[in-house]
Amino acid sequence: MASAIKAPIFKLSPTVQKYDWGKIGSQSKVAQLAKAGNPESFQLDDNAPYAELWMGTHSTSPSHVHGSDVQLKNHLATNHHLIGNKIRDKFKAQDGDVPFLFKVLSIAKALSIQTHPDKAMAERLHAEQPHIYKDDNHKPEMAIALTPFTALCGFRPLPEIADFICNIPEFAKMIPHEIASKFVALASASASSPPTQEDKTVLRDVFAAVMTAEDSIVKEQLVKLAERYRTPGAGPGEDKDVADLVLTLTEQFPGDIGIFCAFLLNYVKLQPGEAIFLGAGEPHAYVSGDIMECMATSDNVIRAGLTPKLRDIPNLVSGLTYIAGDPSKHVVKPTTFSTHSKLYDPPIPEFAVIQTQLGPAEKDEHRAVEGPSIAAVVDGAGTLRWADEHLDVAMGDVVYLGADTPITLDAFEPGLTLYRAFVEV
Repeated sequence: MASAIKAPIFKLSPTVQKYDWGKIGSQSKVAQLAKAGNPESFQLDDNAPYAELWMGTHSTSPSHVHGSDVQLKNHLATNHHLIGNKIRDKFKAQDGDVPFLFKVLSIAKALSIQTHPDKAMAERLHAEQPHIYKDDNHKPEMAIALTPFTALCGFRPLPEIADFICNIPEFAKMIPHEIASKFVALASASASSPPTQEDKTVLRDVFAAVMTAEDSIVKEQLVKLAERYRTPGAGPGEDKDVADLVLTLTEQFPGDIGIFCAFLLNYVKLQPGEAIFLGAGEPHAYVSGDIMECMATSDNVIRAGLTPKLRDIPNLVSGLTYIAGDPSKHVVKPTTFSTHSKLYDPPIPEFAVIQTQLGPAEKDEHRAVEGPSIAAVVDGAGTLRWADEHLDVAMGDVVYLGADTPITLDAFEPGLTLYRAFVEV
């Protein structure tokens, strides 16, 4: 069926993913939005995990023009003005692909220890293993917390890792003595200086040793670690946040080597509205909470722990940047976009995200942007106005906004909260 949509702004039908780490039934923000946006067609199963809501043109799970069987990509391929000439030229989007993929995630169980390849590595992996790495694009991504959210992200500062090696015997047993000694000595010497290539090399040696440790030793030491952490105050070097995380991951993934990443990666806790960005080659794992996530259009994930899926440790080890440091380097601080809107603008060209929060009867104006936008209403209701037209929206609605279209947003009771992903040159 051909799309009859001619307006620059129209509703989309997103898709839902039921991965086993998702929140169950109506506890999931993904399920809540899917049900609110499609009350007649979405059948909520209170025993099923609802993990992700996809909004975009990625071939794995493409969005459709609402009320039709027309894929968004196909509609945009025949309506180039909705993407914009600058964006089509820069990102080679003549076939209708939007350069970003927008998602809502609801996380009850930790995602895998993972990284995403840079563009060159993505092209190589896709050529070598297209059944696993299904596209040739990189996947920098940003997460904005909708609820309290926890994650592992990026390598801890070297002195912190060294302290764990010295004080957590179960962790130290994962690392050959020669490598551990060299790392501890180097971490002490480089505590107050910029990271060097030697820092990166020795960090890689430690990480590779942990991720390739003998399985029987891993399981034995994890049992000992969990037993010790179940006794409050037992042993030196106890960090309550790390201890609680280890016990949580032990319940979810007993005996998994990825649990030891609690000592290697920064553990961050975000409140609603706070955000982190992860570029190519940054190790991470989302642990719990509901988030808005935006990324370049890709589904390439290299995994190494906390997962029943394929673990590609050689490619993960070879693809990391090994830049250690405080987690603040991953934080994205929003700036003002308009009166009631904040802009989250990570250091990549494919996307930025606007958060709009309106109280009852409040309004806001968004200037025209050069490229396409996809907006998701996560709470409340209101109206989008452009030219002499308007579109009423409510919680669960997902909307496409064409390039070069200024809009006004008017909120109904009890207000309106909307996230809008977009791209412009």
